[in-house]
Amino acid sequence: MTLPPSPTDRACDASRLYVLVPCAGVGERAGTAGPKQYEPLAGSTVVGHTLVALAQVRRLHQVLVMLSPTDACFESLLPAFAGWVDRRGGATRAATVAAGLDALLERGARLSDWVLVHDAARCLIRPEAVDALIDACVDDAVGGLLALPVADTLKRAAPGTDRVGTTVERAQMWQAQTPQMFRIGMLREALASAASLGLPVTDEASAIEALGHAPRLVRGDLENLKVTFPSDFALAERLLRSR
Repeated sequence: MTLPPSPTDRACDASRLYVLVPCAGVGERAGTAGPKQYEPLAGSTVVGHTLVALAQVRRLHQVLVMLSPTDACFESLLPAFAGWVDRRGGATRAATVAAGLDALLERGARLSDWVLVHDAARCLIRPEAVDALIDACVDDAVGGLLALPVADTLKRAAPGTDRVGTTVERAQMWQAQTPQMFRIGMLREALASAASLGLPVTDEASAIEALGHAPRLVRGDLENLKVTFPSDFALAERLLRSR
């Protein structure tokens, strides 16, 4: 007779949820003296606020931060961080994420586990938004991402000019955010396939799409902006201090 699985067995079979934070970039558009993720912001750093928010999501098994091989700042700026750190970040986001997936597997993650990839510079992420993404995607065959329906009229510039070439229909257009949540195995395959074909990968969802899958769009928060340009720091400071 076959016995039913014990609660412990069921817990072992359940897919775990990991977060991977690419933190190896230099932030060339931010106008900062060093990597923008280490820029002081509202009593901490940009990535410091990001990691504090992620730490409040109880269902996450572990957070992995992927750094540049030459990073000498992280531990001194964030001495209280209790997650995993790996210095195999690559020259591109896709290379950093691919290395991070390998690092998770080396630390005991399984191909069937979920990974939520989140930008280090999205320091305004709210824990409840991460929970909403998990709720929407944990039983999904593909996974998904936080995103916002585009509200503004979109213009495409004429090539090589600062003049309008055409107006883009905004219906059904969404602005991608992070986290983006996929199975480790599927995302690993997608990134490897994109790399072999020389496809540009600006986010994880685009790699998944190139495999023929359709990620779920989960409505995010307008405040979940990616700190990118110099003016973004002042806006993020005001928003963080108002919370």
